[in-house]
Amino acid sequence: MRRAGGVMRSAAVAAAGLVLLAGCGGGGQDGKDDGAGKGERPGGPARGASATTHLKNIPGIGTALRSRIPAGSRQVVAVYGKAADSADATVVLYEKGPKGWDRKGSWPAHNGRRGWTTDHHEDDKRSPVGVFTLTDAGGVLADPGAKLPYTHSTAFTPPSYWSKNTRHDFDYVIAINYNRVKGASPLDPTRPEGQSKGGGVWLHLDHGSGTSACVSVSKSAMQTLLRTLDPARQPVVVMGDAAHLAA
Repeated sequence: MRRAGGVMRSAAVAAAGLVLLAGCGGGGQDGKDDGAGKGERPGGPARGASATTHLKNIPGIGTALRSRIPAGSRQVVAVYGKAADSADATVVLYEKGPKGWDRKGSWPAHNGRRGWTTDHHEDDKRSPVGVFTLTDAGGVLADPGAKLPYTHSTAFTPPSYWSKNTRHDFDYVIAINYNRVKGASPLDPTRPEGQSKGGGVWLHLDHGSGTSACVSVSKSAMQTLLRTLDPARQPVVVMGDAAHLAA
């Protein structure tokens, strides 16, 4: 059923959902809560109005990754990892207007608990470095007004054996198009490059510490991203540690 603000999809892939979820989150993670409502900060890699409006290029992104941003993209979610082996990051939303790139929001975040990699594999506990399109969303909670197609399903609920602090991780998710089929529900377990290359890499709610490979932010940050990211603006995520981003 289609409606304004997103596409309500069938949860026909629910049976495969738990397999996919295991690739994104993971039981036994440390942390104290799901991060919902944690304080956003206006900072980020670049500070000051003059440094964050009408920019020719997105700060901290070198030519290697910049060249991989599609020419038509007008929205970029930049994930600035603290270091190659760190789980701490900052997510910054940029939008391109007639005068250049403007920063629209900045939030504390976490990435893979072991940091970053340019050669991601299943269970390495690192997030993949790169530029990936964003085309599909969903979650346990009802559509909050997403512009991306949104799958509302209880199949996103983490397994009961996961740590209690992860129970709300997938209340909202945005699928990162790493080793997945674009245009499919985030619950679709298909991995075109094979199982060993990992998958189920999402933006989702934070529980206070690193993930298996995903990027996590607060509930309010996810709501903002869902209500802002627009398929017509070809949104992408550019993600990695500082050194790889600047290359």
